[in-house]
Amino acid sequence: MKEDLSRYHHPISELFASPQDARSSYQLTAEQINFYETNGYLTGLRLLTDDQVEALRTEVNELAKPGYDRDERFYEYHSNESSDPNQTLFHALGAWRVAPGLHDLLWNPKFLMPAAKLLGGPVRFWHDQIFYKPAQHGGVVAWHQDYSYWTRTRPIAHLSCWIGLDDSTQENGCVHYVPGSQRWNLLPITGLTDDMNAIESVLTPEQKQSFKPVPIELKSGEASFHHPLMVHGSFANRSDRPRRAVVMNVFRDGVTSDSDEPLLEGVPVIAQGQTIEGQFFPLLNAGSKT
Repeated sequence: MKEDLSRYHHPISELFASPQDARSSYQLTAEQINFYETNGYLTGLRLLTDDQVEALRTEVNELAKPGYDRDERFYEYHSNESSDPNQTLFHALGAWRVAPGLHDLLWNPKFLMPAAKLLGGPVRFWHDQIFYKPAQHGGVVAWHQDYSYWTRTRPIAHLSCWIGLDDSTQENGCVHYVPGSQRWNLLPITGLTDDMNAIESVLTPEQKQSFKPVPIELKSGEASFHHPLMVHGSFANRSDRPRRAVVMNVFRDGVTSDSDEPLLEGVPVIAQGQTIEGQFFPLLNAGSKT
């Protein structure tokens, strides 16, 4: 049986080793925090070195090969989540349990320190995602709010970090945000793939008028953070290069379960009203064993 890396609530490699005294340089400025609070996202933070990008690319490429679709350590595994056979959107949740670099990414201080600041407290892990859009026929990720898929938790105290493993541009399907949409109501789920316009059916006239997406073009190793109610999506990859990304989803320590069903596929139930913690939801302070 393959080892489940969720047993380890600390780094297991040297990929993200960093001197303690350098961590002050990972703090956000007042201007950055104000931008996030106003717009619902923050972009352009470099979280990975070139060597770290290459190491994570190698792991993502391996995990996307046939065979991992039967690995029970993944919460979800979609070799192609698109229903259009002419488009491909690889999407998987749970890689931190499988690959050491993607496991240790959780404890990267360049990610963790901004996350704690934006959440206003200690950070606990929710789940990761891999999005892989191959060259020329990469599928779309339709407009959505992350929390619409996470209503089994309370309160709304989540945060997502989108990390590019390739340069992401409008040509290859970069993420787009709708600034200010984090102040909208929780919208119904209208689908994660195929139809970019499906969300229009649930928007008010005022929301349609203010629906002005901003493309978030990033260099490989750069990242953006966004609020759980931020409306975002990404268009198809029609370029000659892949667009690979990892998303780290976290929540402020103290969030509780709002369901008597498993919070993630294959994870033991945390009863409604109980604090979310344990093996699959580690506290992300350095060296934590909780």
